[in-house]
Amino acid sequence: MKLIIQIPCYNEAETLEIALNDLPKHIDGIDEIEYLIINDGSHDNTVEVAKKWGVNYVVNFKNNKGLARGFMAGLDAALRNGADIIVNTDADNQYVGADIEKIVRPILDGEAGMVIGERPIDQTEHFSPLKKKLQHLGSWVVRKASVTDVPDAPSGFRAYSRHTAMRLNVINDYTYTLETIVQAGRRKMAVKSVPIRTNPELRPSRLFHSMFGYVKKSMLTISRALMQYKPLYCFTWIAAVFGIIGGAALIRFLVFYFQGTGYGHVQSLVIGCMMLTIAILAFFIGLLGDTIAANRRLLEEIQFELRKMDYGLSDEEKKKDEDKSYIEGDA
Repeated sequence: MKLIIQIPCYNEAETLEIALNDLPKHIDGIDEIEYLIINDGSHDNTVEVAKKWGVNYVVNFKNNKGLARGFMAGLDAALRNGADIIVNTDADNQYVGADIEKIVRPILDGEAGMVIGERPIDQTEHFSPLKKKLQHLGSWVVRKASVTDVPDAPSGFRAYSRHTAMRLNVINDYTYTLETIVQAGRRKMAVKSVPIRTNPELRPSRLFHSMFGYVKKSMLTISRALMQYKPLYCFTWIAAVFGIIGGAALIRFLVFYFQGTGYGHVQSLVIGCMMLTIAILAFFIGLLGDTIAANRRLLEEIQFELRKMDYGLSDEEKKKDEDKSYIEGDA
Protein backbone atom coordinates (compact mmCIF):
# COMPACT_ATOMS: atom_id res chain seq x y z
CA MET A 1 0.00 0.00 0.00
CA LYS A 2 1.63 3.23 -1.19
CA LEU A 3 0.74 6.71 0.08
CA ILE A 4 1.82 9.80 -1.83
CA ILE A 5 1.49 13.14 -0.04
CA GLN A 6 1.18 16.02 -2.48
CA ILE A 7 1.70 19.71 -1.72
CA PRO A 8 0.73 22.52 -4.16
CA CYS A 9 3.36 25.27 -3.99
CA TYR A 10 3.57 28.85 -5.20
CA ASN A 11 6.56 30.78 -3.80
CA GLU A 12 6.66 28.66 -0.64
CA ALA A 13 10.42 28.57 -0.02
CA GLU A 14 10.05 30.14 3.45
CA THR A 15 7.48 27.68 4.80
CA LEU A 16 7.84 24.53 2.70
CA GLU A 17 10.60 22.92 4.75
CA ILE A 18 8.56 23.44 7.94
CA ALA A 19 5.58 21.69 6.34
CA LEU A 20 7.73 18.85 4.98
CA ASN A 21 9.41 18.24 8.34
CA ASP A 22 5.98 17.85 9.92
CA LEU A 23 4.87 15.07 7.55
CA PRO A 24 4.78 11.47 8.83
CA LYS A 25 7.46 8.96 7.85
CA HIS A 26 5.46 5.88 8.88
CA ILE A 27 1.76 4.99 9.21
CA ASP A 28 0.45 1.61 10.27
CA GLY A 29 -1.10 -0.13 7.26
CA ILE A 30 0.99 1.87 4.78
CA ASP A 31 4.00 0.11 3.28
CA GLU A 32 5.54 3.10 1.54
CA ILE A 33 5.21 6.89 1.87
CA GLU A 34 6.43 9.24 -0.87
CA TYR A 35 6.26 13.01 -1.26
CA LEU A 36 5.33 15.16 -4.23
CA ILE A 37 5.19 18.92 -4.75
CA ILE A 38 3.41 20.84 -7.50
CA ASN A 39 5.49 23.90 -8.37
CA ASP A 40 2.85 26.29 -9.71
CA GLY A 41 5.17 28.74 -11.45
CA SER A 42 7.14 29.79 -8.35
CA HIS A 43 9.67 32.63 -8.72
CA ASP A 44 11.66 31.76 -5.61
CA ASN A 45 13.72 28.67 -4.76
CA THR A 46 10.76 26.47 -3.78
CA VAL A 47 11.95 23.61 -5.99
CA GLU A 48 15.48 23.76 -4.62
CA VAL A 49 14.16 23.58 -1.05
CA ALA A 50 11.99 20.58 -1.95
CA LYS A 51 14.79 18.70 -3.71
CA LYS A 52 17.25 19.42 -0.91
CA TRP A 53 14.74 18.04 1.59
CA GLY A 54 14.34 14.91 -0.52
CA VAL A 55 10.89 14.94 -2.09
CA ASN A 56 10.37 12.08 -4.52
CA TYR A 57 8.54 13.92 -7.30
CA VAL A 58 8.28 17.50 -8.57
CA VAL A 59 5.55 18.60 -11.00
CA ASN A 60 6.61 21.88 -12.66
CA PHE A 61 4.48 24.60 -14.25
CA LYS A 62 6.35 27.43 -15.97
CA ASN A 63 3.50 29.84 -15.24
CA ASN A 64 1.01 30.02 -12.40
CA LYS A 65 -1.98 27.85 -13.33
CA GLY A 66 -4.00 28.11 -10.15
CA LEU A 67 -4.85 25.75 -7.32
CA ALA A 68 -7.35 23.61 -9.25
CA ARG A 69 -5.00 22.89 -12.18
CA GLY A 70 -2.15 22.15 -9.78
CA PHE A 71 -4.29 19.75 -7.78
CA MET A 72 -5.29 17.74 -10.85
CA ALA A 73 -1.68 17.66 -12.11
CA GLY A 74 -0.63 16.32 -8.72
CA LEU A 75 -3.29 13.60 -8.83
CA ASP A 76 -2.15 12.60 -12.29
CA ALA A 77 1.49 12.32 -11.21
CA ALA A 78 0.61 10.43 -8.02
CA LEU A 79 -1.56 7.92 -9.89
CA ARG A 80 1.11 7.39 -12.54
CA ASN A 81 3.61 6.63 -9.81
CA GLY A 82 1.45 3.95 -8.24
CA ALA A 83 -0.27 5.75 -5.35
CA ASP A 84 -2.99 3.71 -3.63
CA ILE A 85 -3.87 6.69 -1.41
CA ILE A 86 -3.22 10.36 -2.15
CA VAL A 87 -3.18 13.03 0.55
CA ASN A 88 -3.32 16.73 -0.30
CA THR A 89 -1.98 19.23 2.22
CA ASP A 90 -0.74 22.84 2.23
CA ALA A 91 2.79 24.22 2.00
CA ASP A 92 2.17 26.82 4.72
CA ASN A 93 1.94 24.11 7.41
CA GLN A 94 -1.67 25.03 8.18
CA TYR A 95 -2.47 21.39 9.00
CA VAL A 96 -0.81 19.13 11.56
CA GLY A 97 1.16 16.47 9.68
CA ALA A 98 0.46 13.78 12.28
CA ASP A 99 -3.25 14.04 11.44
CA ILE A 100 -2.58 12.48 8.03
CA GLU A 101 -2.94 9.15 9.81
CA LYS A 102 -6.47 10.20 10.84
CA ILE A 103 -7.59 11.05 7.32
CA VAL A 104 -6.14 7.95 5.66
CA ARG A 105 -7.54 5.55 8.27
CA PRO A 106 -11.15 5.51 6.88
CA ILE A 107 -9.72 4.62 3.44
CA LEU A 108 -7.55 1.87 4.88
CA ASP A 109 -10.60 0.51 6.73
CA GLY A 110 -12.71 0.61 3.56
CA GLU A 111 -15.16 3.17 4.98
CA ALA A 112 -14.64 5.98 2.46
CA GLY A 113 -13.01 6.93 -0.81
CA MET A 114 -12.67 10.64 0.04
CA VAL A 115 -11.85 11.92 3.51
CA ILE A 116 -11.90 15.62 4.41
CA GLY A 117 -10.21 17.09 7.46
CA GLU A 118 -12.61 19.15 9.56
CA ARG A 119 -10.80 22.17 11.01
CA PRO A 120 -11.78 23.66 14.38
CA ILE A 121 -13.02 26.83 12.70
CA ASP A 122 -14.59 28.43 15.77
CA GLN A 123 -11.39 27.88 17.76
CA THR A 124 -9.01 29.16 15.05
CA GLU A 125 -7.65 32.45 16.35
CA HIS A 126 -6.48 33.95 13.05
CA PHE A 127 -9.97 33.57 11.52
CA SER A 128 -12.04 36.74 11.95
CA PRO A 129 -15.65 36.41 13.22
CA LEU A 130 -16.90 37.26 9.72
CA LYS A 131 -14.70 34.62 8.12
CA LYS A 132 -15.91 32.00 10.59
CA LYS A 133 -19.54 32.77 9.79
CA LEU A 134 -18.87 32.71 6.05
CA GLN A 135 -17.00 29.40 6.36
CA HIS A 136 -20.01 27.86 8.11
CA LEU A 137 -22.43 29.38 5.59
CA GLY A 138 -20.38 28.18 2.61
CA SER A 139 -20.14 24.66 4.04
CA TRP A 140 -23.92 24.62 4.58
CA VAL A 141 -24.51 25.61 0.95
CA VAL A 142 -22.12 22.89 -0.25
CA ARG A 143 -23.89 20.30 1.93
CA LYS A 144 -27.22 21.21 0.33
CA ALA A 145 -25.76 21.23 -3.18
CA SER A 146 -23.85 17.96 -2.78
CA VAL A 147 -26.28 16.08 -0.51
CA THR A 148 -23.40 15.27 1.87
CA ASP A 149 -22.75 16.05 5.53
CA VAL A 150 -19.30 17.65 5.12
CA PRO A 151 -18.92 20.27 7.91
CA ASP A 152 -15.82 22.00 6.49
CA ALA A 153 -16.10 22.16 2.71
CA PRO A 154 -13.20 24.60 2.01
CA SER A 155 -10.68 22.41 3.84
CA GLY A 156 -7.81 21.42 1.57
CA PHE A 157 -6.54 18.69 3.90
CA ARG A 158 -7.86 15.58 2.17
CA ALA A 159 -7.21 11.95 1.36
CA TYR A 160 -8.37 10.07 -1.75
CA SER A 161 -8.34 6.41 -2.60
CA ARG A 162 -6.88 5.48 -5.98
CA HIS A 163 -10.32 4.54 -7.30
CA THR A 164 -11.89 7.86 -6.21
CA ALA A 165 -8.98 9.94 -7.52
CA MET A 166 -9.36 8.39 -10.97
CA ARG A 167 -13.00 9.50 -11.06
CA LEU A 168 -12.37 13.15 -10.22
CA ASN A 169 -12.62 15.94 -12.78
CA VAL A 170 -12.17 19.60 -11.85
CA ILE A 171 -13.47 22.05 -14.44
CA ASN A 172 -13.09 25.46 -12.76
CA ASP A 173 -9.72 27.22 -12.43
CA TYR A 174 -10.29 28.65 -8.94
CA THR A 175 -10.25 25.79 -6.44
CA TYR A 176 -10.89 22.07 -6.35
CA THR A 177 -12.29 21.91 -2.80
CA LEU A 178 -15.94 22.79 -3.42
CA GLU A 179 -16.42 21.24 -6.85
CA THR A 180 -15.02 17.85 -5.85
CA ILE A 181 -17.47 17.60 -2.93
CA VAL A 182 -20.46 18.42 -5.14
CA GLN A 183 -19.13 15.96 -7.71
CA ALA A 184 -18.59 13.21 -5.16
CA GLY A 185 -21.97 13.72 -3.51
CA ARG A 186 -23.90 13.69 -6.76
CA ARG A 187 -22.06 10.54 -7.90
CA LYS A 188 -22.84 8.76 -4.61
CA MET A 189 -19.17 8.41 -3.66
CA ALA A 190 -18.32 7.54 -0.06
CA VAL A 191 -17.29 10.82 1.59
CA LYS A 192 -16.31 11.15 5.24
CA SER A 193 -15.03 13.93 7.52
CA VAL A 194 -12.70 13.57 10.49
CA PRO A 195 -11.72 16.27 13.01
CA ILE A 196 -8.18 17.58 12.63
CA ARG A 197 -5.93 20.17 14.23
CA THR A 198 -4.40 23.31 12.71
CA ASN A 199 -1.13 25.13 13.33
CA PRO A 200 -0.69 28.88 13.91
CA GLU A 201 -0.74 30.96 10.73
CA LEU A 202 2.65 31.44 9.06
CA ARG A 203 1.41 33.69 6.25
CA PRO A 204 -1.89 35.16 4.98
CA SER A 205 -3.99 33.08 2.62
CA ARG A 206 -3.20 33.52 -1.07
CA LEU A 207 -6.42 31.98 -2.33
CA PHE A 208 -8.38 35.24 -2.09
CA HIS A 209 -7.53 38.92 -1.66
CA SER A 210 -10.82 39.99 -0.09
CA MET A 211 -13.73 38.36 1.71
CA PHE A 212 -16.15 39.57 -0.97
CA GLY A 213 -13.99 38.06 -3.73
CA TYR A 214 -13.80 34.75 -1.89
CA VAL A 215 -17.58 34.59 -1.38
CA LYS A 216 -18.28 35.56 -4.99
CA LYS A 217 -15.91 32.98 -6.48
CA SER A 218 -17.08 30.27 -4.08
CA MET A 219 -20.76 30.80 -4.91
CA LEU A 220 -20.00 30.81 -8.64
CA THR A 221 -18.05 27.55 -8.25
CA ILE A 222 -20.87 25.87 -6.30
CA SER A 223 -23.55 27.10 -8.72
CA ARG A 224 -21.57 25.99 -11.75
CA ALA A 225 -20.90 22.55 -10.30
CA LEU A 226 -24.55 22.06 -9.36
CA MET A 227 -25.73 23.13 -12.82
CA GLN A 228 -23.29 20.68 -14.38
CA TYR A 229 -24.46 17.70 -12.36
CA LYS A 230 -28.12 18.63 -11.75
CA PRO A 231 -29.14 20.94 -14.63
CA LEU A 232 -32.80 19.89 -14.76
CA TYR A 233 -33.17 20.42 -11.01
CA CYS A 234 -31.59 23.90 -11.18
CA PHE A 235 -33.43 25.15 -14.23
CA THR A 236 -36.75 23.74 -13.06
CA TRP A 237 -36.45 25.92 -9.96
CA ILE A 238 -35.58 28.93 -12.15
CA ALA A 239 -38.54 28.14 -14.38
CA ALA A 240 -40.81 27.82 -11.34
CA VAL A 241 -39.82 31.27 -10.03
CA PHE A 242 -40.48 32.99 -13.35
CA GLY A 243 -43.62 30.91 -13.87
CA ILE A 244 -45.09 31.98 -10.52
CA ILE A 245 -44.33 35.64 -11.23
CA GLY A 246 -45.78 35.37 -14.74
CA GLY A 247 -48.86 33.49 -13.57
CA ALA A 248 -49.53 36.07 -10.85
CA ALA A 249 -49.24 38.91 -13.37
CA LEU A 250 -51.64 37.17 -15.79
CA ILE A 251 -54.16 36.47 -13.02
CA ARG A 252 -53.98 40.13 -12.02
CA PHE A 253 -54.72 41.18 -15.59
CA LEU A 254 -57.62 38.74 -15.95
CA VAL A 255 -59.19 39.97 -12.70
CA PHE A 256 -59.17 43.55 -13.96
CA TYR A 257 -60.24 42.42 -17.43
CA PHE A 258 -63.39 40.71 -16.18
CA GLN A 259 -64.10 43.75 -14.06
CA GLY A 260 -64.08 45.79 -17.24
CA THR A 261 -60.90 47.73 -16.52
CA GLY A 262 -58.39 45.51 -18.28
CA TYR A 263 -57.37 48.25 -20.74
CA GLY A 264 -55.56 50.05 -17.94
CA HIS A 265 -53.52 47.03 -16.92
CA VAL A 266 -52.05 45.79 -20.19
CA GLN A 267 -48.59 46.00 -18.62
CA SER A 268 -49.54 43.03 -16.38
CA LEU A 269 -50.39 41.01 -19.49
CA VAL A 270 -47.05 41.92 -21.13
CA ILE A 271 -45.04 41.14 -17.99
CA GLY A 272 -46.94 37.89 -17.42
CA CYS A 273 -46.37 36.66 -20.98
CA MET A 274 -42.71 37.63 -20.82
CA MET A 275 -42.17 35.83 -17.48
CA LEU A 276 -43.95 32.67 -18.69
CA THR A 277 -41.87 32.69 -21.88
CA ILE A 278 -38.68 32.85 -19.79
CA ALA A 279 -40.01 30.02 -17.60
CA ILE A 280 -40.68 27.79 -20.60
CA LEU A 281 -37.25 28.56 -22.07
CA ALA A 282 -35.55 27.83 -18.71
CA PHE A 283 -37.33 24.49 -18.43
CA PHE A 284 -36.27 23.44 -21.93
CA ILE A 285 -32.70 24.57 -21.21
CA GLY A 286 -32.86 22.28 -18.18
CA LEU A 287 -34.00 19.38 -20.38
CA LEU A 288 -31.17 20.07 -22.82
CA GLY A 289 -28.69 20.33 -19.94
CA ASP A 290 -29.94 17.01 -18.54
CA THR A 291 -29.27 15.35 -21.89
CA ILE A 292 -25.78 16.86 -21.98
CA ALA A 293 -25.19 15.71 -18.38
CA ALA A 294 -26.16 12.15 -19.34
CA ASN A 295 -23.65 12.26 -22.20
CA ARG A 296 -21.02 13.64 -19.83
CA ARG A 297 -21.59 10.74 -17.46
CA LEU A 298 -20.95 8.33 -20.31
CA LEU A 299 -17.79 10.21 -21.25
CA GLU A 300 -16.63 10.16 -17.63
CA GLU A 301 -17.10 6.39 -17.51
CA ILE A 302 -15.04 6.08 -20.69
CA GLN A 303 -12.41 8.39 -19.18
CA PHE A 304 -12.34 6.27 -16.02
CA GLU A 305 -11.76 3.09 -18.02
CA LEU A 306 -9.02 4.82 -20.01
CA ARG A 307 -7.41 6.00 -16.79
CA LYS A 308 -7.44 2.45 -15.45
CA MET A 309 -5.64 1.34 -18.59
CA ASP A 310 -3.21 4.27 -18.43
CA TYR A 311 -2.46 4.35 -14.69
CA GLY A 312 -2.96 0.67 -13.96
CA LEU A 313 -5.06 -0.94 -11.23
CA SER A 314 -4.30 -1.08 -7.54
CA ASP A 315 -3.60 -4.48 -5.97
CA GLU A 316 -7.12 -4.53 -4.50
CA GLU A 317 -8.72 -3.75 -7.87
CA LYS A 318 -6.59 -6.43 -9.57
CA LYS A 319 -7.83 -8.96 -7.03
CA LYS A 320 -11.45 -7.93 -7.67
CA ASP A 321 -10.93 -8.31 -11.41
CA GLU A 322 -9.39 -11.77 -10.86
CA ASP A 323 -12.33 -12.79 -8.66
CA LYS A 324 -14.77 -11.51 -11.26
CA SER A 325 -13.04 -13.46 -14.05
CA TYR A 326 -13.07 -16.58 -11.92
CA ILE A 327 -16.79 -16.27 -11.22
CA GLU A 328 -17.56 -15.56 -14.88
CA GLY A 329 -15.42 -18.52 -15.93
CA ASP A 330 -17.26 -20.84 -13.57
CA ALA A 331 -20.61 -19.57 -14.76
